[in-house]
Amino acid sequence: MSARNRRLPRHRAWPLTTTDINECLGPYIGRVTDLRFLTGHDGGTIVLGAAWVAADPRNHGRGIHPDMVGFRIDVHPVDATDRAATRTVLRAHALPQLREWIARAATANETWQSTDHQRHWRLTDGHLMHSDEA
Repeated sequence: MSARNRRLPRHRAWPLTTTDINECLGPYIGRVTDLRFLTGHDGGTIVLGAAWVAADPRNHGRGIHPDMVGFRIDVHPVDATDRAATRTVLRAHALPQLREWIARAATANETWQSTDHQRHWRLTDGHLMHSDEA
């Protein structure tokens, strides 16, 4: 995102670019329906988030447009001084894990696909960990 259009304070930066995500996900980028670069409050140690947004045919009032069924990716801002190191770790580990998660979801059974899922990557003291929520 260009500096002119950025909505982050100068001491904050996004560790990934759209190009990073496109390159690492390859053909699976087509399953991503929403790519967001978050600007809000600090997510703590969360640096990357992903969610499977499921269709819910049983509840028409849920408000999920059919075009939004798929994966949402959230890039969380980090301290500008940590951007390069965080980017290296995310490109080497988190994005390949995200690609694998999306690939497995493509062949997952109906039970998995009919439920919302989330995965978060946290970077603490140089160690990357992920956790899943359903």
